[in-house]
Amino acid sequence: MENTRHGVAVVGCGTVGGATGALLLKNADILSRRCGCRLELRAVVDRTFSHADELGIPGSLCTTELRAVLEDPSVTVVVETVGGVQAAREIVEQAIDAGKHVVTANKALLAEVGPQLYDRARERSVSISFEASCAGGIPVVRALYDGLVANEIEAIYGIVNGTSNYILTRMVDAGIAYRDALAEAQAEGYAEADPTLDVDGTDSAHKLAILASLAFGIQIRTDDVHIQGIDTLDTVDVTYASRLGYVVKLLAIARRQRGGVSLVVRPAFISREHPLAWVSGPFNAVSIYGDVTGHTMYYGRGAGGAPTAGAVISDIVSVARGTYPIVFAGRESLGAPATGDALHLLSPDRLRNRYYLRLDVRDTPGTLARIAAVFAEYEISIASVLQTEAPEDAVNSVVPIVITLHRTEEGILAEPLKRIEELDAVSGSVRPITIVDEHPEAEFDVCSNNGVR
Repeated sequence: MENTRHGVAVVGCGTVGGATGALLLKNADILSRRCGCRLELRAVVDRTFSHADELGIPGSLCTTELRAVLEDPSVTVVVETVGGVQAAREIVEQAIDAGKHVVTANKALLAEVGPQLYDRARERSVSISFEASCAGGIPVVRALYDGLVANEIEAIYGIVNGTSNYILTRMVDAGIAYRDALAEAQAEGYAEADPTLDVDGTDSAHKLAILASLAFGIQIRTDDVHIQGIDTLDTVDVTYASRLGYVVKLLAIARRQRGGVSLVVRPAFISREHPLAWVSGPFNAVSIYGDVTGHTMYYGRGAGGAPTAGAVISDIVSVARGTYPIVFAGRESLGAPATGDALHLLSPDRLRNRYYLRLDVRDTPGTLARIAAVFAEYEISIASVLQTEAPEDAVNSVVPIVITLHRTEEGILAEPLKRIEELDAVSGSVRPITIVDEHPEAEFDVCSNNGVR
């Protein structure tokens, strides 16, 4: 194997593609010693090459001709880093049809059309690897299909979007408004000029769809995830979270529950003691709960050229060694349909959580009692109430009331909240924010062959 050579072509020379090409050149000898074979950058395919020039990638490796690269028998691995869905899909399909293994960091592509691409690759006896798609340089994909293979996965809780996490960190630490924190993130290079996919939760949903598909052996698309972003989050609620002992994070959550799997991306309150609470700035972290291993947590840089390129190259090495194609070919691995009883996707209405509510009310006698009476009708239990006292000389003043609720089903909550909003004393809408507790670890009984949940 030591003399085996594997040619690599990188399609797309942006931040990740450029870093991948540069690292393959710079660390060629190190990689050869570590993986027992020679990885050779054979081509960088793009329309322009100013970034390749900046990185010192030789012009002799740069080409605009994808077809010629795919016809080169020395190229065994094609790295797709162009992003998006349609153009990337065409590139990946062409590479597969040419008999090349594919490595991609493209979460949108896999979340939308992954199963179709996996099937196509298996038909042609090649593989698609995607460690870099979900959390940059954090090896969470490999943990799911390899390190935790003995486990039945109970839940995944992830902070998987560095832009949103940076914005929320600044809102918490500096007490600034969302728009100011976003502008700061853009100035620091942590947010795109158009940050929509990051702040509205779509990017996190792409990643959750891929991770949950791996974890639960079912095919999940972005549309299966209930999404709520941070772009409507009020600084007032961030402040109250701190007063109550919580931190606000945009969480991607997949949980096995009775009857199926729930999938949500949303801002949530988590205790300062929660292991995800201290994940700050642009960093990512993913907590995975298995019935055998219990809680494991994966933390690091979830984006950026070098960290993501590191994950891409780890996939290339696995392909070159021949280990990953064997894993990929397995029927229940990496997006292939699961055998046996498949889990069902649950409606968000079935989720049971604790909730934070902020109501703006006119300071009149009996208002709090009327609100409590509505919740009592639906057998929803109030856990705590925090009310700010109105000034003595105020007339018809509006004051915030903060209420936390004990665990209840989300579907039950909508009707009482609507009735409360219709009360004369209540001003504006009431938007609940989930309070997330530490996920309970399952106790696995080896003797009975059953996890006790």
